Amino acid sequence: MLIAPDTAVTLRYQVTSAQGKPLDNGTLAYLHGGYEGIFPKVEAALDGQAVGFSTTLDLSVADAFGERDESLVRTIAKSEFPPGVKVGGQLQGPGADGQPRVFNVVKIKGAEVHLDGNHPLAGQALRFHCTVTEVWAATAPEIAHRHVHGAHGHQH
Repeated sequence: MLIAPDTAVTLRYQVTSAQGKPLDNGTLAYLHGGYEGIFPKVEAALDGQAVGFSTTLDLSVADAFGERDESLVRTIAKSEFPPGVKVGGQLQGPGADGQPRVFNVVKIKGAEVHLDGNHPLAGQALRFHCTVTEVWAATAPEIAHRHVHGAHGHQH
């Protein structure tokens, strides 16, 4: 089966910096066809391909996680901080637009907690290598929910 809109795709991937420093790797499943489950440049390169296809793409900052937004860097009082969350953890709070956003806990210093709502790789050009390991026709619930379910994605 070829990768086309409304197919589900599983990839084995590696992400490195533009200079080749390893940053992330693993397996991911996404719904193909503009559902925003993968970088658009990667999705475009995979369109029409089949199991076994491999590619390496250089992603500019704009093609990857975008520019850093310093308005998403916050400092809150430790007294306002939920118990049990540590450096490296995450918590949800309102962004500048009032919409929920995930913030990474980057530092706890004295009475202050430093949070960053940017993706950790924001502001970086990346190299994305992937190999297609599975392609299947997405189910109606996967299409309705705009993501892959079951063994390849997540369950509700």
